[in-house]
Amino acid sequence: MTLGRTWIGFRLFVWGCVALSASSVWGQVEFERAPINYGKGRTTDPVADLQGKIDSGEVRLEYDAEHGYLPSLLRALDVPASSQVLVHSKTSFQLRRISPKHPRALYFNDETYVGWVQQGDVIELMSTDPWQGEIFYTLDQEEQDKPRFIRDRGQCISCHASSRTQGVPGGLIRSAFVDRGGQPQYGAGTFTTDHSSPFEERWGGWYVSGTHGKMRHMGNVFSQSKQDPESLDREPGANVTDLSELFDVSRYLTPHSDVVALMVLEHQTQMQNYLTLASYEARSAAHHDGIMNAALERPSSYVSETAERRVAAVGDKLLRYMLFVDEFQLTDPVAGTSEFTEEFAAQGPRDSRGRSLRDFDLQKRLFKYPCSYLIYSPSFDKLPDAVRTYVARRLREVLLGEDESEEFAHLSRSDRTAIYQILQETKPDLWAE
Repeated sequence: MTLGRTWIGFRLFVWGCVALSASSVWGQVEFERAPINYGKGRTTDPVADLQGKIDSGEVRLEYDAEHGYLPSLLRALDVPASSQVLVHSKTSFQLRRISPKHPRALYFNDETYVGWVQQGDVIELMSTDPWQGEIFYTLDQEEQDKPRFIRDRGQCISCHASSRTQGVPGGLIRSAFVDRGGQPQYGAGTFTTDHSSPFEERWGGWYVSGTHGKMRHMGNVFSQSKQDPESLDREPGANVTDLSELFDVSRYLTPHSDVVALMVLEHQTQMQNYLTLASYEARSAAHHDGIMNAALERPSSYVSETAERRVAAVGDKLLRYMLFVDEFQLTDPVAGTSEFTEEFAAQGPRDSRGRSLRDFDLQKRLFKYPCSYLIYSPSFDKLPDAVRTYVARRLREVLLGEDESEEFAHLSRSDRTAIYQILQETKPDLWAE
């Protein structure tokens, strides 16, 4: 198998991919050049770290006939099986093995995403480097003494660095109108989904297990007409708690495609993209200042107004998403079918009153305290000083009520107080002088 055949692209919801020029795809941030230099040098993402442990003999991946390296790989990467979500559209490069009867399984934690197809040639992985963003890999499903992860060298980025990923290498969740054979009806359009997306636009081409009252989504059902694919009857797919009537669930690690896991995945992929964008933009602004400072014989520490504006603009984008501005408001309670909700929330950290940013609401919104848990991630901690300091300052202004602008009106006084108190205890260095 050649790398070119394999890496048409890792997608959390993979689409038919065409070759695009670097300028058209990477126009927002030229990340293959200095100072980003994406694709060059050593990475410190979890998959790269695992490869080192395999090479040294510290970790050995076990192989089984049913799932290949999948169970052992999830354990090694600390990715919970309860995070399993299932996509059945023919949109991966392994599309011949994917159908509504044989959906593709995805698993994730805060930093790593794993894709598995029944009898697939490879396992697909996307792993987060705190400096470079998302790194894409495959793992051959043939048994080996020391398995090797093969890093993508460009094919994946042709689809996974666009306006849908904030112009940086990243993941995304998409929804489409799909026929009974698993074929997306592209002419009907697609939706890139995150925590702001209307419920009715989510999860076309996915299986969804869980309850959500009178709200309706696009999962579990199919377009009936090629002439009018958007005329979708969402009712049969609503509030499905047992997927066994739709396909053979015994072939998977769990029988679920949990609705809460899907909602978290939607938020997380775009949050990570905003973190990567903030890092890229701040580094690019500083790099440009360095060139101009040398040319104009200014002090090397001089920061231009242009650089300050760039940092503020990208910092505000990150802050708005982090605080769930424009989040879709649930009109009915949501509940999953697996252990995901409990396992995810149990990871903490928690303050002295037992509160955590990972606590769910699921009555009116996703989280009880609407500030992204990825504020604890290495990607946030390793943001360039200029943008991390800017975001922390603006966050404090919002939480202390110094910024009462309309865009943050969704945060009540009690919301702001609780988030501030939680962060004061669980991330005490955030506002350190």
